[in-house]
Amino acid sequence: MTRRRLLSGALAAFLAGAGAWSLAAGPKEKVVKIAARKFTYAPNIVTLKKGVPVVLEFTSGDVVMGFNAPDLNIRADIIPGQTARLRFTPDKAGSFVYLCDIFCGDGHERMTGKIRVVA
Repeated sequence: MTRRRLLSGALAAFLAGAGAWSLAAGPKEKVVKIAARKFTYAPNIVTLKKGVPVVLEFTSGDVVMGFNAPDLNIRADIIPGQTARLRFTPDKAGSFVYLCDIFCGDGHERMTGKIRVVA
């Protein structure tokens, strides 16, 4: 009987600790996939929630491109055949423009999008 109580107590302590650890880990990251192609991002409008961690996953099928959201202080190089991952947590609400900051050909200047962060 004592051994059973000891095992039950150990299991309960483990499960309580696991629950506390998952709460301490915070909210789960939201993953947003963005495809960069001459001369667009798809999607070109991304809506995020303030304080919720996010991973932006970029792919490109044609040429090297850049992603830059200067007002959010985030940037990534997008290399064809690879997935570029950019982790961040939006800390302010608003609408923020992003753009390609590596010249990718005629039409490059129109390659923009918007990140909307809601409270």
